[in-house]
Amino acid sequence: MPVTYDTSFLDRLAPNVAALFLDRVERTPDHEAYRYPRDGGWESVTWRETGTRVRRLAAGLLSLGIEREQRVGIASSTRYEWILADLAVMCAGAATTTVYPSTNAEDTAYILSDSECRVVFTEDDEQIAKVKEHKAELPHLLRVVTFDGTTDDSWVIDLEQLGELGDAYLAEHPDVIDEVAASIEPEQLATLIYTSGTTGRPKGVRLQHRSWVYEGAAIDVMDILHEDDLQFLWLPMAHSFGKVLLSTQLACGFATAIDGRVEKIVDNLGVVKPTFMGAAPRIFEKAHGRIVTMQQSEGGAKEKIFNQAFKVGLKVEELRRDGKSVPLPLRLQHGLFDKLVFSKVRERFGGRVRFFISGAAALNQDIAEWFNAAGILILEGYGLTETSAGAFVNHPDEYKMGTVGPALPGSEVKLGEGDEVLIRGPHVMDGYHNLPEETAKTLTDDGWLRTGDKGSIDAEGFLTITGRIKDLFKTSGGKYIAPSAIESKFKAVCPYASQFMVFGNERNYCVALVTLDPDAMEGWAEENGMTGTSYEDLVKSDKVHDLVAGYVDDLNSRLNRWETIKRWELLDHDLTVESGELTPSMKVKRNVVESNYQDRIDALYA
Repeated sequence: MPVTYDTSFLDRLAPNVAALFLDRVERTPDHEAYRYPRDGGWESVTWRETGTRVRRLAAGLLSLGIEREQRVGIASSTRYEWILADLAVMCAGAATTTVYPSTNAEDTAYILSDSECRVVFTEDDEQIAKVKEHKAELPHLLRVVTFDGTTDDSWVIDLEQLGELGDAYLAEHPDVIDEVAASIEPEQLATLIYTSGTTGRPKGVRLQHRSWVYEGAAIDVMDILHEDDLQFLWLPMAHSFGKVLLSTQLACGFATAIDGRVEKIVDNLGVVKPTFMGAAPRIFEKAHGRIVTMQQSEGGAKEKIFNQAFKVGLKVEELRRDGKSVPLPLRLQHGLFDKLVFSKVRERFGGRVRFFISGAAALNQDIAEWFNAAGILILEGYGLTETSAGAFVNHPDEYKMGTVGPALPGSEVKLGEGDEVLIRGPHVMDGYHNLPEETAKTLTDDGWLRTGDKGSIDAEGFLTITGRIKDLFKTSGGKYIAPSAIESKFKAVCPYASQFMVFGNERNYCVALVTLDPDAMEGWAEENGMTGTSYEDLVKSDKVHDLVAGYVDDLNSRLNRWETIKRWELLDHDLTVESGELTPSMKVKRNVVESNYQDRIDALYA
């Protein structure tokens, strides 16, 4: 039977994000809202305390003359102040424009100019410098508010100065925040998220208040998250995946621990001990690779126990998925391995995780099943910036590995021409900012969003994404290839992999460019008598070439003949966000990579 929910909640949605936030403060004022790193520990704040700070900052924005739907930018990494700024913008009736901290000065200026931002929150002096560099191109920009930067003139002020402006404004207009919140219509612009894009200028996706309110309410009605949950949040807040978790928190009332430093994720999980976390697949791939390579380095009996544990764990989960009973001897083995192996894996992630949520890119099913065997459930979801992030998600009590789950309650899905996934619902954008022709290409007249992704839907409504339509290619032999499926399989078999990029459009066979994870290779070097060898020299060595060759052979044994990788090359560096070859959500910009390495790809066909 298809998964169904009562959709009467659509008639009871909060009118806007500001009202949703103020209602949360009123309902659970003394509950923990957020915690964040401070002075070597973690500072905790309640909803009441958060509400007080947000009101001051929102009033400060109003005192600067910010009006309905005017844009306010945020150029910062993920931190508590980012959330305060965003909620203040919502409560002032304005619209947040998100800017990744890694965005270069030229694109930062373009985003602030295209959105006509009146104020921009900046994290530090680095972000301030980007704005100052292009100040002449930003005639609409009234003021810069910084979290940690230098306030060297009246144009740049800090959060406390904005709060003081708010205090004075509230003294004269004590009810202004409640009045503004009551006046915001559901269709009013709430957020402009500029997609990083693979070519050309970023596009501003226009998302309404109703979209974010709907997202939180849909998760709430699915009964996935509750007030006693604790989230660990590291995702870039300029990305819709990070942003949607804010409205979900307001709807469900759980607390959130925030630290955007990617390199601190595993350490923070051990301290915070969250019950759930959202992440891109690359985080799970790195964790899987790190754990596997650590056990390989142990060798001997420990490695044999580890491998046998996962063999048993995978078999037990397979029987459970098929609705079959687990034989007593297998149950006893599983119990023993849970104590010896799986409990230690879970402890690395804090020991309390109910589930992880994977989004932003495709998660390899083998990696998902590996974590599940250890008692760590990864629920895959799917959505786009154009759908306010969430459009499909598996439920912890009803999930199917390899799928992204059913559509959120209250929304619709169908397959269009070429099995393109089409989505309609309250979460769909109202268009691209200042780009009517692009909007017309993406939204149909009757409100369906063309996702650009190819998929299939089973009898119970679970969606499987089979590839990005524009990324699919056909070999000269007429066979269609979905490169992302091959790429994720390689990352599952090779614990040292960082990126594996498959090419072969109109060619007679497939080739690949490979990068390895520098952290994993540092550990490999220590185990193989090459301590201190640079990454560049490592990947040139015969030992590493033979290592990768073995994993490519393993991959090829799992593929159809026409999909196999005939030739490949190891790059002497990993791809990065800074190089422009990865998006901030760690997806490969395929067009950029192909353009940058066209000569090397051509050489693989010589």
